[in-house]
Amino acid sequence: MILSILDTDLYKFSTSNAYFHLYPLAEGTFKFQDRAGEVYDECFLTRFKAELEKLGQLKLTDEEFEYVSTKVRYINHNYWEWLRGFSFEPEKIDASLDAGGHLQIEVTDFLYKVTLYEVPILAIVAELRNSYRGVKADKAKALEVLDAKLEIANEHKLLFSEFGTRRRFSSELHDALVKELKEKCPKYCAGTSNVYFAMKYGMTPIGTFPHEWVMFHSGVFGYKRANYLSLEDWIKVYDGALGTALIDTFTTRSFLRTLTMKQAKLLDGFRQDSGDEKEVGDAIIARLEEFGIDPRSKVIVFSNALNFPKYKEVADYFRGKVKVSAGIGTNITCDPGIPGYKAANIVMKLSRCRMSAKDPWEKVIKISDDLGKHMGDEKEFEIASYELHLQ
Repeated sequence: MILSILDTDLYKFSTSNAYFHLYPLAEGTFKFQDRAGEVYDECFLTRFKAELEKLGQLKLTDEEFEYVSTKVRYINHNYWEWLRGFSFEPEKIDASLDAGGHLQIEVTDFLYKVTLYEVPILAIVAELRNSYRGVKADKAKALEVLDAKLEIANEHKLLFSEFGTRRRFSSELHDALVKELKEKCPKYCAGTSNVYFAMKYGMTPIGTFPHEWVMFHSGVFGYKRANYLSLEDWIKVYDGALGTALIDTFTTRSFLRTLTMKQAKLLDGFRQDSGDEKEVGDAIIARLEEFGIDPRSKVIVFSNALNFPKYKEVADYFRGKVKVSAGIGTNITCDPGIPGYKAANIVMKLSRCRMSAKDPWEKVIKISDDLGKHMGDEKEFEIASYELHLQ
């Protein structure tokens, strides 16, 4: 189900590299959450653990090393040298079912290693869920459905990237869909977040940093300066490359409050992953104008459960105000053309971290612009809401 060490999102490597160089002793725990609360049995759990064993057999090949070390050059060469010796350790993945049959998964390790577990685990759960329920995709129908979406993108010149690895229907269908994107929408599909398929189809690997990067900074440095310090550290590692900031870890309002003119000028753009697209976009534009920055020099990447008709509406609204792009995930990779089918609604987030083994564990949370995307300890929500003036 996982085809390669590179069969994951680019931001996993960029974030792993940042931990590797700035916080090599930092540790963290990633915790799985099924927002739909689906129920499984011991048969599913056994099959899941068997897939984890296969995951542990993957190694970076010479061909893959040559690709990433020459095409993804903003990530340090010594990081790719380290990845050549990396392999997943299934024994570190704690997987079980609770009394209600709900899947429980946690994995703990150094952050530069443990961050790499998130996307493969989610992709395995998503694909195994479909197999477990006996749901089979009709590839021809799925490609037909995708082609109808690409007609919208081509007709209205909608720039987007494919972001759907973590909740894809299957690796096989994902492969076919990315190939279709390459062939049918070469002008407006800017690339894919999946490094393996970017290599296979000669596309641009797309990504920057995730919520966990800001969450880690909140755990070890505090909520008040987490957004600011996480951006400063990112700039320290990438020096202006990978310059699209994810803005909603502790609400967009909180992010924009601590954004500095230096950061705003250096960033290429901002990724909106929750909240109302128009409200968030308008707030970003207003903040840029406060700094005297022309919003038309920046891009907003919209990625909150987008489909192509919704994206067209958003793009029309911001036309002439700011550059727009989109990251479209589940709507591409988990739409098998089956009437009534619902994709898995699963995530895996950092739940705790510490600067080193000598330090106490700190719980971390996410306060989204959408209530349903909050994740973490209730007590920490109270503390963060108070310190960030969100109450």
